[in-house]
Amino acid sequence: MELRHEPLVVETNRYRIEGTVTLPAEGYRSRLSDYMNQRDRDFLAIQDAVVTPLDDPGSASQVPFLMVARQHLTLVMPGSGEAP
Repeated sequence: MELRHEPLVVETNRYRIEGTVTLPAEGYRSRLSDYMNQRDRDFLAIQDAVVTPLDDPGSASQVPFLMVARQHLTLVMPGSGEAP
């Protein structure tokens, strides 16, 4: 199966996270909305993430990989693919 890296932005009550998720290149579950609506997925795996505290935007940190519990997400949107 061919895969692609989709840029996205998510927020929790405390953090804004910008990075990429891996999705199928086409077909079943290839859209970000399909990926997010999978009932069997409790965590969102994000690569090349920039984590910014909402109360201190100047102290962002970059991590190669993190997982965020879906239940803590307050916002999910496609990213621009550009560095924040």
